[in-house]
Amino acid sequence: MKTKLLLVILLSLAFHASTVDAQKPASEQKPDISDKALITKDAPDVEKNPSPKAAGDRAARKYTIEQFMDTTRLGGSSFSADEKSILFHSNKTGIFNVYTMSAAADGTPKQLTNSTKESTYAVSYFPADARFLYRYDKGGNENEHLYLRELDGTERDLTPGDKTKANFLDWSHDRKSFFFSTNARDARYFDIFEMSLADLKPVLIYQDETGYEFGAISNDKKFIAFGKAGGSTADSDVYLYNTATKEMKHLTPHKGDVANSPEAFDPKSKYLYFLSNDGGEFMYVARYDLKEGKREVVEKAPWDVSYTYFSHNGKYRVVATNEDARTKIKIYEEATKKLVPLPVFPEGDITGINISPGETKMAFYHDGARSPANLFIYDFATRKLAKLTESLNPEIAPADLVESRVVRYKSFDGMEIPAILYTPHEASAQKKLPALVRVHGGPGGQARMPYSASVQFLVNHGYVVLDVNNRGSSGYGKTFFTADDGKHGREPLWDCVEAKKYLASLGYVDESKIGIMGGSYGGYMVLAALAFKPEEFGAGVDIFGVSNWVRTLQSIPPYWEAQRKSLYKEIGDPTTQAEMLKEISPLFHADKITKPLIVLQGANDPRVIKPESDEIVDAIKKKNGIVEYVVFDNEGHGFTKKANEIRAYKAILDFLDRHLKGSGATASAAGSN
Repeated sequence: MKTKLLLVILLSLAFHASTVDAQKPASEQKPDISDKALITKDAPDVEKNPSPKAAGDRAARKYTIEQFMDTTRLGGSSFSADEKSILFHSNKTGIFNVYTMSAAADGTPKQLTNSTKESTYAVSYFPADARFLYRYDKGGNENEHLYLRELDGTERDLTPGDKTKANFLDWSHDRKSFFFSTNARDARYFDIFEMSLADLKPVLIYQDETGYEFGAISNDKKFIAFGKAGGSTADSDVYLYNTATKEMKHLTPHKGDVANSPEAFDPKSKYLYFLSNDGGEFMYVARYDLKEGKREVVEKAPWDVSYTYFSHNGKYRVVATNEDARTKIKIYEEATKKLVPLPVFPEGDITGINISPGETKMAFYHDGARSPANLFIYDFATRKLAKLTESLNPEIAPADLVESRVVRYKSFDGMEIPAILYTPHEASAQKKLPALVRVHGGPGGQARMPYSASVQFLVNHGYVVLDVNNRGSSGYGKTFFTADDGKHGREPLWDCVEAKKYLASLGYVDESKIGIMGGSYGGYMVLAALAFKPEEFGAGVDIFGVSNWVRTLQSIPPYWEAQRKSLYKEIGDPTTQAEMLKEISPLFHADKITKPLIVLQGANDPRVIKPESDEIVDAIKKKNGIVEYVVFDNEGHGFTKKANEIRAYKAILDFLDRHLKGSGATASAAGSN
């Protein structure tokens, strides 16, 4: 279902930008789901209706937003040439910069970049020396460039151009060159280049004129696998390009909506591995024989397979499955097809798996509901595990945080809706608390289990949070995934209304004080709830949300051209369905919004542009409604700077305390015992 994941990316980044960034560099990464890969320990049973007794009966210490955001966010990993050091990025200084540290966990991180303006992210060490690649954009405009850090510390832009967007794709198998793509020639499409480390000059290897999405390149460089969007967000295909003959071959012809996604070539360039849900509900692993032209099923699961890929020389194959908001990881030893023993962790996610080029070690992140992501190194031979980082602010006691729980409730039509429930320690039938229905981005995103500083902050200050996977969310099969197509502003919204009823049934929620909160597409759902179901929620928190679908769909960045048709089928075509889109756009119904609203917006957002928020705020003000507006001049579609996260969630808590809880408290200003 990777096609719809473009829409997840389009309209989900804002709300999840404040969660942990634990991706590994593209040199060792194959595409996976929006919140990456998971677990080694069996998950707890799903709760249909947690009782009031399930919540604790003690008061946790209250922490400030400054304390929560003093927890460090980490991401990326790349082994040095001798595999003794690891490259990653961290926002320790308040903004992301690139760091390195010993892979043996016997030292402290050393900061390598010193940006104070733009968040800077690690891509990869060079294969034979200490030079490295990294990336950043300007003020959140998403036009990232690839930069080279020379041995003397100077910076070199490898992909110049004011409007150029560049993507690192992969290292060549001999690691004497790397592949990248840019839209410098045509803003709509990404051409693929190979850059030799000998001269750092780009050589064009594929010029795109139709909107193919890079999947993988074979070790012998004879084949490039592409994905291509079909007629809907649930429809996509795999294509194989022969670099010698220039032939493009369609590998996955089908009828109806079928999702197909290229994943990896095997190290001997004999097979192309890909994902498909052809003939079933869930994505499974299949492979195509490059010589014989035959395809076969490799592995199925009763959930979506998220991704699969090989280590550098093919000793290991990694498989991840998305199992009820948690991803289970398996690593096969290819020679024996046996599973590799992995360390056992508490409930949580294992993300950013990066097997070293020598195939002796594995870098990864682990986080759980009460534990933000930390970087680990695992030695396959000795089975020794080294923890490199401590991300949680030491002022915060993990016992004061809360676990997340998967729950389910029936919606208006009987459809079962999964959700993640967070319950404050002090909640009880005798002390009922306010609550928030939280809506993810997408619309095809997914609420997941790992640590969220913003959620824990709100829970710590007395709010029950239900993170809803309304119909249309990924991870629950093809039928559920497509159940929102053409129904936005209606059925998915009604699922969120039913979430309010579920919260009220728990026994420890004050049903008169339930609000709704969301970012990006989730922000749209907030505005839609207040406009189309004006009496249901006590207040709304809109983070970078869509208010006018006509304008948003007309103003999508040019490099989404390949997915334009599928986006239009998912939501609506502004050229032929403008009236319908106006009907589901809250801006044109702002006079119905009577409940308090806070809107947060990045001034440089290229996805949900600033007028989306400006106009809904102005419309509510003209009707003398209660609306607060917070604009971030140096952000795009998401928060990349701690100062902005602090400002945002301080404003959100103060707003909720005034207008939902009704206490008028400003507990975010200072901690208390």
